[in-house]
Amino acid sequence: MKKMTEEFLRVSYAGESQAHMKYLIFAARAEQEGKLNLARLFKAIAYAEQVHATNHFKALGDLGDSIENLESAIDGENFEVEEMYPAYDVVAKLQGEKAAIRSIHYAIEAEKIHAAMYSEARQAAKEGRDVDYDNIYICPVCGYTVEGRAPDTCPVCNAVKDKFVQF
Repeated sequence: MKKMTEEFLRVSYAGESQAHMKYLIFAARAEQEGKLNLARLFKAIAYAEQVHATNHFKALGDLGDSIENLESAIDGENFEVEEMYPAYDVVAKLQGEKAAIRSIHYAIEAEKIHAAMYSEARQAAKEGRDVDYDNIYICPVCGYTVEGRAPDTCPVCNAVKDKFVQF
């Protein structure tokens, strides 16, 4: 693929991915406001944005087998923990942005867990087997992730057990 086309597809992939997430967030707000049809519209168009992002990602040739995809995921999580979020945190603290500091802290703590879980899954994949996880619970406030059972309170943000989302 020529460089300009590749760069444009990467930028388009990022934009479509952001639109997908933004519209899901907008849908949740519309639901809170009781505007269920508006929420449905946001969700529908968010899905279309996901389709676009998926098409761009595939066209870039970035989709590998499970082991390659896990290695990419581990690299991404480690980059966030070791480089990206620590740099963002310094700036947020310098500027006194309390909401950003909290959000960054939440993300770093969750990303550490994600990298470890992906590493475990990669080992299983290298052995030719699927990862053996029980239920996975995610804190909807901070993203804390745990396998097995949700804690009574989130160790990162203190959200109660009943709030956790099960996968």
